Formats: sequence, structure tokens, C-alpha cells
Amino acid sequence: MKFYLLTTDHLNSAIWFRDEEDFKAAMNAIPVLAALAGVNVLAFILMSNHVHFVLEGSYDQVLKFITSFKKHHSYYLNCKYDIKEALRDNQVDVQELSLKGESLERAIAYVQMNCVAAGICISASDYPWGTGNAFFIVARSKGVPLEEMSIRVRYRLLHTKKSIPKGLLLGEDSYILPESYVKTQFVETLFRNPNRMSYFLRNSSKAKRRLEAGDTEIPSFKDHIILPFVKEMCSTLFNKGAVKDLNTLERAELLRQLRYRFSANINQLMRVTGLPYEEVVRLLERL
Repeated sequence: MKFYLLTTDHLNSAIWFRDEEDFKAAMNAIPVLAALAGVNVLAFILMSNHVHFVLEGSYDQVLKFITSFKKHHSYYLNCKYDIKEALRDNQVDVQELSLKGESLERAIAYVQMNCVAAGICISASDYPWGTGNAFFIVARSKGVPLEEMSIRVRYRLLHTKKSIPKGLLLGEDSYILPESYVKTQFVETLFRNPNRMSYFLRNSSKAKRRLEAGDTEIPSFKDHIILPFVKEMCSTLFNKGAVKDLNTLERAELLRQLRYRFSANINQLMRVTGLPYEEVVRLLERL
């Protein structure tokens, strides 16, 4: 068995997850698709416009997993939002990792620290959509075994009738707890102790990049928090239904309001409005 870091390309003018329901749907799909592909999950994080996974398996198995995960979530987006083939052209970078030279530890830390580097939270353990709170935890979250639930209930949660791995636990927030299927014991043995893992987290490339940029530790707003306000502002400010209905002056004002109210940067403005980079820059220069 080998280890791989999988990273999807960042979507520039769209997002994978529009609300918490979208995140939960993906969280519930991961253990089922991982089992079907025959891979073990060591760490992962779901960001608004990209995802990261550290997996154990063969090259073909990890490709099968990420392909099925993209296909599954693309189908979900189509059913819920009528967005067709949203992830069809979303490329994936696959890097093989080694147990030698601490590359596996660095990759896991890199994945865990994505949310911190993005300014979403202060600590990786504060971010629910991944494995940030799965390792070296004294008090484990309690969950309900999915095996004890009826097929109908499991289908409503997982959107599949395929057999599920044993031992999966559903948390109180209605998504499968990562610690019930992630190889936590292997990862904890790899890092040896919490202090050593903390060292890798603090010194990951993601953490260093944020510190070198002089960013503060004040979390910014998540994309899926801002997204509902975009539609609301289109309605209340301009009496329009969506960003696509706004004229140039109205789009410029919308961007100004979003930047003022949420301290959103250019990349986040692109994601929540769906406007291309060139237009966002041009409109911001008018302000």
C-alpha cells in the first residue's frame, strides 16, 4: 500500500459547498466511497472551492475514489441547484508520499491547516468539515451506529443503497464522524504524541504563508455564510433576483458592500458572486 496527497484545483468563480447541508452530504459520502474504492482515509478537509485528501491505497484506487467523489457531488449539485457537470473539468493533483523524510506528516499537517490559512478559524480543530478534530482527542464525540438504523433512514442520510462499512457513527449534527472510519490510530502513531503533531501544524507551509503575510488571527467569514446575503442584497438593494440580473453599477455596489461588510478579498468575491476575476478587479477599481 502507498500514500497519496490529492488536491483538486481551486474553482475560481464557483464553490463546491453552498451551505451546511452540502458539506454534510459530502461528509456522509466519503466513508462509503472510500470503502468502495478500497482506500483508507488518513486525513481530509472540505474547503468551499476545493478539497484535499491524504489516502492509503494503490494509485488506481485513489484515482477511483476521487473520481467517484467528484461524480457523486456533481450529481448532488445538479439535483439540488440544477448545476450541470459542475466538477467535470476540475483537475486533481496526485502526489505520492513516503514514510521516509516526514513527507507524510507534512502532508497531513498541510491538509489540516487549510482552514487556518484561509482565515476561517484560529485552530484546525475548530473546523468541522474534515479531520481537524479527529486526532489526540481525550473525549471522543458520541455517535449512533448506522448499522442500527433502517435502510430507509440510511438512504436519506447517504443517498445510496449500497452497503456501508461497519463501525460508522452518526454524530448529533447528522453527519458521519470522521473518527469512526479515519485511521486515527495509525496517524497518532505516526506523529507519536500531540506535541509533535502540533509542531508540524504550526510549521506547515499553509501556516507559515499566513504568518509571513502578516495576517491576524481574526477568522474571516466562510463562503457559505456570505452566499445567502448575496441573494438577499440583490433583492433588497436592487430589487433583482440574482447577480446576473444586475447592471454594471449595481454589481460594483454589491462588491463594495460585500467587501465592507465581510472583509471579503477578490478570490472570495469571485466565488460567492460567480463573477470572473477580470470583472471583479475592474469593478473594484471603479469604487
